[in-house]
Amino acid sequence: MRLNQKLPSKGRVTNLDVSHSAERHEHRGRGAISNQTGRFEHETRDAFDDGWGTIEDSAGRLDTTLTRESARTIITYNRSPDISFDRTINPYRGCEHGCVYCFARPTHAYHGLSAGLDFESRLFFKPEGPALLRKELSRPSYVPRPIALGMNTDAYQPVERQLKLTRTFLEILSEHNHPVTLLTKSALIQRDIDLIAPMAEKGLARVGVSLTTLDPRLSRLMEPRAAAPYRRLQTISALTKAGIPIIAMTAPIIPALNEPEMEDLLEAAAENGASSAGYVVLRLPFELKDIFHEWLAEHYPDRAAKVINTLRDMRGGQDYDANWFERGRGRGVHAQIISQRFKKAARRLGLDEARPRLRTDLFCPPEPPSGQMRLAF
Repeated sequence: MRLNQKLPSKGRVTNLDVSHSAERHEHRGRGAISNQTGRFEHETRDAFDDGWGTIEDSAGRLDTTLTRESARTIITYNRSPDISFDRTINPYRGCEHGCVYCFARPTHAYHGLSAGLDFESRLFFKPEGPALLRKELSRPSYVPRPIALGMNTDAYQPVERQLKLTRTFLEILSEHNHPVTLLTKSALIQRDIDLIAPMAEKGLARVGVSLTTLDPRLSRLMEPRAAAPYRRLQTISALTKAGIPIIAMTAPIIPALNEPEMEDLLEAAAENGASSAGYVVLRLPFELKDIFHEWLAEHYPDRAAKVINTLRDMRGGQDYDANWFERGRGRGVHAQIISQRFKKAARRLGLDEARPRLRTDLFCPPEPPSGQMRLAF
């Protein structure tokens, strides 16, 4: 979104505002419309028509690049009281799924890159990650708790077929009976049923599958390289038949876009074997608000103002409120309606069961890199 096209940062948005902000080109197979400058850069790049009319030419092919990242640690810890895990492993930075709503997009600014097209085309991977994991699990001070694998970006995005980093992490966690949770919107996770199912049988694994819509057109526009809706339902069914507990995540809920589908999503998940469900209302931190506004103006101009205004009503008049417990639910009348609808449908469909607790007592730490064995008393 060009500088002179950005929507007002707060207050009500009109259809006229939306029409003035619309771009007229996009990259095929990508979620973001543009590649706006990251928030930490000293200079801002803005498209400008110099009179030749080339600014609206069709965008060329955008290839995906991979860059090795030398990490010093692999387990990331957090103290957020409103999420269910305190540690994660992210094999990749950036995500080729291209979901326009992804809350992780603004993290690409730490690399001096854009949260737009850069996020979904310039990816980083951590080849030393498995060795670092063994090292960190072997520390005498390490206390096992479930590791959430791939929470910032999808651990099963397309590049995983080639690099198999996620599978290697799972092999290590399985070998040492360490509990793990996964969240994905990719059918590729079925490849690793041979690892996940035995862990689930021991009470060491559970999986969340993200369901955003049953509408193929909306899915293709909103998350262009993720699995189609029917493939996600097939994935829920396959994992369930393998004995793996499945949480259906109807996330994010976007008012006036996929919100009307909420009950249908829960019904489809229950029919395919999901045992519980959760939801998150769309979050728009930092650059993500402009990326999402731009996408709305391009693809859904007829309802863009309603979507933005409803979200702002749920965020105290702003695009985002970072307060714990409210950032994923919002507040106000509309937030309460979404919550009540979700709870009622989940209860009716038997998706309100507590998520199974994962065991930590089976953990057997790796041998420390020094080779010195632990003493057992």
